[in-house]
Amino acid sequence: MSAGTTVLVGTVLFAAGCSAGGTGLRDGGPARTDPVARSNQPTGGPTKPPAPGHSAAASTGSPVKRVDPVALLKADPKVSAVIKRDLKPCTGKEYPIDVSYGKITGNTVVDVVVNVLSCDDALGRGSYVYRSNGSAYENVFADEQKPVYAEIDRGDLVVSKPVYGHDAAPSEPSGEDVITYRWNGERFAEQDRVHSEYSNVYNPGMQPAPAVSQKND
Repeated sequence: MSAGTTVLVGTVLFAAGCSAGGTGLRDGGPARTDPVARSNQPTGGPTKPPAPGHSAAASTGSPVKRVDPVALLKADPKVSAVIKRDLKPCTGKEYPIDVSYGKITGNTVVDVVVNVLSCDDALGRGSYVYRSNGSAYENVFADEQKPVYAEIDRGDLVVSKPVYGHDAAPSEPSGEDVITYRWNGERFAEQDRVHSEYSNVYNPGMQPAPAVSQKND
């Protein structure tokens, strides 16, 4: 384990909402289905309202300081007016937001990764990283080129972007770009980019066809 890897235990706070491979603590929001696993179901679209989350703590036994992601987004000048305008509960008081806590900027306080999704299909509309400056949280990363989803993976920020062909349905991505960012002391710098193209040879009821990956150095 590298020095930059968070010590938080990745507890599933929404039963269907935990992704594999990440090391951050997850909280809130509807589940996202990774577009790498192609199926006849809409990508990332839950069929029922998300369930309430549960609290969790770091492996040291110290509770993680939770943030109000809705208030954070609405007060952030870097968040677009469109995202703020459409930021409403999908049902009841449940907002389409995923929140992860982990150390990815070398700070002594855990960083906060916030993903805003669509209520209809849970596709990512915006991804943001907030870093504590001691008195407030500062937006140090924002990507609103949908669909987009950001996660914490072994101390790095990993952003996934499904790729679609012309007039393709949300459930039928033709590939995916996975971009890894690393904190350089001042900002996130791109470290790695992998593009995957999905095979067109796929039979319903069988396992998803393997993707052909192309790594860009």
